[in-house]
Amino acid sequence: MTINGNFPGETLHVHRGDTLIVHVVNRSPHNITIHWHGVNQPRYPWADGPEYITQCPIQPGGKFSQKVIFTTEEGTLWWHAHSEWTRATVYGAIVVYPKKGHAYPFPKPHADLPIIFGEWWKQDIFELFDDFRRSGGDPLVSHAITINGQPGDRYNCSRQDMFKLAVDQGKTYLLRLINAAMQDILFFSIAGHQLTVVGTDGTYTKPFKSDYITISPGQTIDVLLRADHPIAASYYMAAKFYSSARAAVNLNTTTALLHYTTNNTTTTTPTAVSLPATADTNASVAFTARFRSLADKKHPVDVPQKADTNLYFTLSMNAVPCPAGATCAGPNGARLAASVNNVSLVLPTSMDVLGAYYRGIGGVYGDDFPSNPPVSFDFTNLTIPAVDRTPATGNQVRVLEYNSSVELVFQGTNLLGGVDHPMHLHGTNFYVVGWGFGNFDRAKDANKTYNLVDPPFQNTIAVPRNGWVAVRFKATNPGK
Repeated sequence: MTINGNFPGETLHVHRGDTLIVHVVNRSPHNITIHWHGVNQPRYPWADGPEYITQCPIQPGGKFSQKVIFTTEEGTLWWHAHSEWTRATVYGAIVVYPKKGHAYPFPKPHADLPIIFGEWWKQDIFELFDDFRRSGGDPLVSHAITINGQPGDRYNCSRQDMFKLAVDQGKTYLLRLINAAMQDILFFSIAGHQLTVVGTDGTYTKPFKSDYITISPGQTIDVLLRADHPIAASYYMAAKFYSSARAAVNLNTTTALLHYTTNNTTTTTPTAVSLPATADTNASVAFTARFRSLADKKHPVDVPQKADTNLYFTLSMNAVPCPAGATCAGPNGARLAASVNNVSLVLPTSMDVLGAYYRGIGGVYGDDFPSNPPVSFDFTNLTIPAVDRTPATGNQVRVLEYNSSVELVFQGTNLLGGVDHPMHLHGTNFYVVGWGFGNFDRAKDANKTYNLVDPPFQNTIAVPRNGWVAVRFKATNPGK
């Protein structure tokens, strides 16, 4: 499935404060929704896109005009499908320029362009997803990672068409990095060139230099590339997955090429890239820990210094019994099921949650999602009793008071060995005020490690395996 026949889809260009109308026409034989990842949509959740949460899907032959309202976002965001696994091929970049007459908080680059990381399977995505649901095990590992739709010259099919970036020596380029992969964190680097990070998730950050980038699924990172190397050489750009735990992961590396415009030779071997090892947790978290909000007069921060509402959410990979008479591919013949506070989501199928809330229709969802884990134990212990591995199922929401200051602690668990958990919040950004490994200890961690001065303002964060992340935000975007 593609948008207008393109993979990736079109890049949308807007200025801060614009409103965009996108007409989505479904000419495929499958249901579809589109989500505007990182766009807060103030008081207008109807076009946010999650299937059966804020809208029913657009059916085959149907169409839906979506109003996309940009307010304080500035930098790089993206759009993608939000129904089943259609996101694997239906996605594209959103470039949000400063308001007309306003400037970047750094020297204007010579040019800017999106660099979108994705995945490719040599199988129909819908067949793959059906097999995934039917088996209850891990999904089939992708056959390739892609950069702007191409896996690179390590694959014969892409050797001639790999993405190439032509630069002029002495000029600076703004690269808008987007991780559109389904569920894995990526390392990225450009041979011989340092990158200067200047933004993430549609907000600006204090600049810092790095030889590599760690980017979570759904996250965007803006970097400046200074073309200051010898023009006689060409340089690989490369990305590969980071994995702290998963037994099944694509171990291949995707490549693209950077070359200088005055170098017309194609016979020289490009300079190789050095990337961290696949399981290098220290490299992953060390990069992410460097983010700080710009926090200047033109880009102030408003970090809640105290929280009215404290939420503690455990994130787990669980196992549920295989249905009678079926064969399942999960651990010990069970089915995998993700959970938050030991509740595994089951979407409604007759009406979306927002529509039911707006119309006062009962029976579609519950409003008693737990603020804390129903059972407390050593969440990151290497051995967890089997009784704690089976989640409840449900479709529940957590209701917040308007304008309340919320602290939400995401706690990874070691159920089934534990994994990194990328988390994304719709409708608002959050300040990442703290993180660590092991079990969260409020007395120790909140009092000694929180950054309440200039924490990064993000919409997506990866919770490290058997670790925790604390975020704060104000609930100022009501759902109707």
